[in-house]
Amino acid sequence: MLKTPLCDALGIDHPIFSVGFGPSAGPQLAAAVSGAGACGSLGSGGSSASRIRGQIHAVRALTSKPFGVNVVLHINREGVVEACLDEGVPLLVLFWGDPKPWIGDAHRSGARVFVQVGSVDEAKAAADAGADAIIAQGYEAGGHVRGRTALTTLVPTVVEAVQPLPVIASGGIATGRGVVAALSLGAQGVHMGTRFVASEEADIAPAYKKRVVEARAEDLVFCEDLFNQGWENAPHRVLRNRLVEEWEAAGRPASGRRPGEGSVIGTVARGAAKARVDVARYASMMLTADFEGDVEYGPLWAGESSSLVHDIRPAAEIVRALVREAEEAIAALQRI
Repeated sequence: MLKTPLCDALGIDHPIFSVGFGPSAGPQLAAAVSGAGACGSLGSGGSSASRIRGQIHAVRALTSKPFGVNVVLHINREGVVEACLDEGVPLLVLFWGDPKPWIGDAHRSGARVFVQVGSVDEAKAAADAGADAIIAQGYEAGGHVRGRTALTTLVPTVVEAVQPLPVIASGGIATGRGVVAALSLGAQGVHMGTRFVASEEADIAPAYKKRVVEARAEDLVFCEDLFNQGWENAPHRVLRNRLVEEWEAAGRPASGRRPGEGSVIGTVARGAAKARVDVARYASMMLTADFEGDVEYGPLWAGESSSLVHDIRPAAEIVRALVREAEEAIAALQRI
């Protein structure tokens, strides 16, 4: 069985963690990943405390297995972390901000805290703050990208810097072979987003999922501050679409001078009443399944591992395939 000491510590079968990519990583996805023996994560990005409580309850109605909640500290809304801890979530994944104020309370509530970082210095700071594990995010990753170092360099240097803390590799991994490669670098697990974007349970616009399946790594573009309405100064990687092409053709102008700035590209449903809310061009948000508009003008967050994603499948099937591929890869290496 594909297992590491981190699996034993968390009570999971496989060292695979799904990324909590905002509202699109909802209870169905988190529960499906955890139910398959890995560890799913809810995405809290922009959620209210009451909404995240409801989603935690929904996960527990679907599975009794461990799961996490991802909190982007830079856009964290008041009461969200406290709600997670009040509800006794097993795992809190913190990103893009200072985790120190939350770690003590998390430990007192019985939660483990994983901190996602993009550099060795950030990893050391998180370890000193009391993190239980470090998620090392390589430059290959999709969505908001913290660092500028390739995963194959970042992971072993972080492992050395924070040992004996476990390290989880994130960025560019979408296959069982990628899992084995990460473990060979010293990681005790992998953190995967793009592969689970193309899952049936991900709350993502169907046209967006289709674009991920069709994409190659060459179709991705790294932007310093393009989709920045709601979250500025946060570099990110997205699929090249018409918005990106028009912005590139205009010379990559800065905010305030970009093509079509201020226009609306569609709407999404939000809140208990499912009221339609406008989606502005250049907004930093997920295009959920209820998006009505043209995905060619929205942010299609994805990583370079898009080249390795060839279908949309149930999340549990994805987990089982990853484990099978990884075990086959290990067996092949042992025959060499």
